[in-house]
Amino acid sequence: MSNEAIDFSNLRKFVVPEFIYGSGARFLVGRYAKNFGANKVLIVTDPGIIKTGLVDDVISCLNSEEISSIIYSDVSPNPSIEQVMAGADIYKTKSCNVIIAIGGGSPMDCAKGIGIVHSNQMHIKEFEGADKVPIPGPPLICIPTTAGTSADVSQFAIISDREKKTKMAIVSKTVVPDVALIDPVTTLTMDPYLTACTSMDALTQSIEAYVSNASSHTTDLFALESIRIISEHITDTIQNPGNIELRDKMMLGSLYSGMAFSNASLGAVHAMALSLGGFLDLPHGECNAILLEHVVEFNFNSEPERFAKVGESMGLDLNGMSGKKVKSALIKKIKDLKESVGVNRTLKNVGVKEKDITELAKRSLEDACMITNPCRPSLKEIEGIFKNAL
Repeated sequence: MSNEAIDFSNLRKFVVPEFIYGSGARFLVGRYAKNFGANKVLIVTDPGIIKTGLVDDVISCLNSEEISSIIYSDVSPNPSIEQVMAGADIYKTKSCNVIIAIGGGSPMDCAKGIGIVHSNQMHIKEFEGADKVPIPGPPLICIPTTAGTSADVSQFAIISDREKKTKMAIVSKTVVPDVALIDPVTTLTMDPYLTACTSMDALTQSIEAYVSNASSHTTDLFALESIRIISEHITDTIQNPGNIELRDKMMLGSLYSGMAFSNASLGAVHAMALSLGGFLDLPHGECNAILLEHVVEFNFNSEPERFAKVGESMGLDLNGMSGKKVKSALIKKIKDLKESVGVNRTLKNVGVKEKDITELAKRSLEDACMITNPCRPSLKEIEGIFKNAL
């Protein structure tokens, strides 16, 4: 049978890195660096993580394997083109051959960018979009310290273009880390608001992955379980930030979220959140939270049965309800959850003006995440969603 006779439209891929999960996983970093043949490691992190002492743990593990390292910590909450290019220059001039990222999504995305810039000898701007990275980066070990972005297991890297006030989405299996050392203990350093924002990010990722037009049986399993775990434990975690058992639950929910969305992709919430975050340099998780119920309301009729499953995974009893009532109950649940964790600002609260909406909507439609939204919205419809979120 020739390739022309085969229907490839129903095929789905599933890519995840090797990962070690559990308390103490981060202390294996020296062993993995040695396995990758590390001589000198570039540690990509940020000033906040350095203050926690977690980077000291990494350096100690490397020293025990007689591996030298250099720290690159000029990474902002929304890592920029300039930061990636500067990091790539340091990686080259210091003759590094392995990268370790420790932190939230920002250091991990920056590290991914540094790696592919070095291996391809191209500017980071050249990789924007899907499958634009010819050569994988050098070995990358990720140690996540937030239960949210799931960059430690994903095919995504998000880099800010400050000049254009936009965020570039780089989507490629070549940016999947080589190994993720997922240690829930690292999340004990997070403050309540960061915990809430990153948790809402993970929840949004899972909801969008489940209703994505590129979903599969495999991604569905992880998406629904992630939604269940996060919805059940997010409020208690905010109220008891030092409880390692709750932190473990949220980290597991984040891992499942990453395994789902990295392979099923995302949708309009993320497309709009990336547009918004780039425009005003806002926290990504908060942008998702602001927009979530408004996009769900718009998308609901495109996948009513799937959104009902989302509601059930969030703990709702929807038996016997009409589609209209299911939608109302799901939207109320999302709003209540946001209120319970204190992530309840509006677009107006974060500085968006009505005159900004058309530009934000145009940028959203150009984002790669919009391709897998369950329906294809028009510019006017995206403008309407933004207006509803004001």
